[in-house]
Amino acid sequence: MIGFKKRLWLSAALVMALALAFGCTATQKAAAPEKAAWQFHDIVDVAFVQPYAKVPQPKGVMIIDSRPYKPKYVNGHIPTAMSIPDSQFAKLTDKLPQDKNSLLIFYCGGPT
Repeated sequence: MIGFKKRLWLSAALVMALALAFGCTATQKAAAPEKAAWQFHDIVDVAFVQPYAKVPQPKGVMIIDSRPYKPKYVNGHIPTAMSIPDSQFAKLTDKLPQDKNSLLIFYCGGPT
């Protein structure tokens, strides 16, 4: 017959194996994210941006570099891009075009 300590260890090992296999916490259904007041329309590629990244810039288009001004924007940016860092966006919205139908192309340093 198996001793008490051995049964205790076997039971603990079984519980651990089941916890690892099925998860030891209750799963909760993730709440649906709140919809922002604005939503971006598309994530585009270089081929989409290239026709707009030229001098002079086509009318009705604004390219916005949302990276920090120093050192990112200063060290290199898309020609004609306006620097509006994401951390300062609320303060600099007056730099956006008055025409609400303008195409705004934002770019940044990628996901962090």
